[in-house]
Amino acid sequence: MAEPAEDISAPSEPLDLVRLLLDEVVVVKLRGDRELKGRLHAYDSHCNLVLGEVEETIYVVDEEEDNDEEVKTLNRKSEMLFVRGDSVVLISPHSQS
Repeated sequence: MAEPAEDISAPSEPLDLVRLLLDEVVVVKLRGDRELKGRLHAYDSHCNLVLGEVEETIYVVDEEEDNDEEVKTLNRKSEMLFVRGDSVVLISPHSQS
């Protein structure tokens, strides 16, 4: 019986999954309660990323005097952004919902 041919495009390393997301919109969760959504232009083995058309969301917990916590979000947009890999926690495809 013949063995099946290996699929060259099939991911074999964890970062191969990121390769499949090139030129796609991704969600990147960062340390410090930050989240980015943008088009992945480039990456390297250290998870350094270059994103375009970026929307950044920063989550801030505002503690009230009566011990209530309110989560506020700050948003900003950037045309192009370099993300240092040591701050990346998660990279995920953006779901169109």
